[in-house]
Amino acid sequence: MKISRRASEIAPSLTVAIDARAKELLAAGEDVVSLGAGEPDFDTPDFVADAGVAAIRAGRTRYTAPTGILELRKAICDKLKRENGLDYSPDRIVVTSGAKHAVNNAVAALVDPGDEALVLSPHWVTYPALVRLYGGTPVVVECPAEKGFHPDVEALERACGPKTRLLILNSPCNPTGAVLNDDDLEAIADLCRRRDLAVISDEIYEHIVYDGNVHRSIASLPGMAERTVVVNGVSKAYAMTGWRIGYTASPLPLARAMGRLQGQTTHHPAAPSQHAALAALSGPSDCVERMRSAFAARRELFLRELRSIPGLSVPAPEGAFYMFADVAKWAGARVGGRTLAGSADLCEWLLERERLALVPGAAFGREGRIRLSFAASEATLLEAARRLREGLAILDAEAE
Repeated sequence: MKISRRASEIAPSLTVAIDARAKELLAAGEDVVSLGAGEPDFDTPDFVADAGVAAIRAGRTRYTAPTGILELRKAICDKLKRENGLDYSPDRIVVTSGAKHAVNNAVAALVDPGDEALVLSPHWVTYPALVRLYGGTPVVVECPAEKGFHPDVEALERACGPKTRLLILNSPCNPTGAVLNDDDLEAIADLCRRRDLAVISDEIYEHIVYDGNVHRSIASLPGMAERTVVVNGVSKAYAMTGWRIGYTASPLPLARAMGRLQGQTTHHPAAPSQHAALAALSGPSDCVERMRSAFAARRELFLRELRSIPGLSVPAPEGAFYMFADVAKWAGARVGGRTLAGSADLCEWLLERERLALVPGAAFGREGRIRLSFAASEATLLEAARRLREGLAILDAEAE
C-alpha cells in the first residue's frame, strides 16, 4: 500500500512520543519520573465533570452543529469580552477538538502551497509541522535567550518576503514561558498591519502567569481583530486535556471557512465535552486561580532545586508550566563509549540511565536545551531534580 508523501513526511511529535515511552516503561513496572507531558496534573473540577456526566445522562450525545453548540459559542463570546476585551458574535466562533485542532484548522484555512509562515523559535513542536503539512514553508525566527526569549521584531521584519502570509504567536510560550508584553505586541501589530500578515495567536496558557506578568491578546490592538485567529480552549486552565475542547475566534469569512473544513473532517467535538466546557466557562473561576497558585509555588521550588545543579542554567519562566534549561555544557559528552551529540541523545540517556523523561530542546527548534514540565507534585519535582543532578554528575565525572 502506497503511503502519501504528505503523511510520510510529517514528523512525529517528540513530546507525545516521549510521554508515550514513559508510560510504556511505567506500565512495565519501571520506576519512571516523567516531566515530558504538557498537561496539568490536577483533576478536572467536580462541577465541570458533573456537567459532562449530566449531559450523557440527559441524552446529549447526538450530533451537534459542526461549529459547536450555540450555548457554548455564546459562553466563549462572553469569556472573550469579559477577560480579553474582545467582541465576537457566536457565528465567528468554531469549537474544535482541542486547541491543537484549532491551530490545524487555522493553518489549513490560511496557508496555500508556496506560502511562508513566520514561526518564533523556540516554538511548540506542531506549528512548523502543520505549515509543512499544508504545503507552506515555515520561516523560523529566533527569539534570543538574552532577551528572555522575547521576539526580535527587527529579525521578524527581515524574515518577511513576498510570500509571507502568516505569523504564528504563542503567549505564554511553550516551551520558554515567555509572555509577550505591551511593547512586544505593539511592535508586532505594527509589522503585521504594514506587511498585511494574518496572525494565529495561541493563547491556551493565558491564565498561567507569574511575577505580575499579564496576558494580553494581540487581537485587542487596533486593526488586529480583523487579521487574527485567536486560539484557546479549556484544557490547561480547567485541567481538561482529555476532554478535547478548544476554539477559534476570527473574522466571519475565516470562521465560515474553518467551519466548512471541520464539517468535512471531524464534524464537531464530542457533545458531552462541549457541555462540560460550557459549565467551565460559565461557572466559578476560583479553581483556575488555585491551580495557578499551585504552579507558582512549584515554580519557585523547582527553580531553586534546578539552579543548585552545578553548570545548569535555568531562566525563570514568566508563564505556562515549563522550565527551558540550558544544557549546552554537556553537548558532546561521552559516557560508556557513547557520544551524546545533542539534546535528544541527552534526554534518551537520562531516560535509560535515570528513568527521567524530559523533552529535548531540538523538538522546539532550540538545540542545547531541555524542557522540564513542573505540572507535577512537589515530591515528583524534587525526585526529578535529584535524578537530573545525579545524571549530569555522571557526565561531569566522565569528562574529568
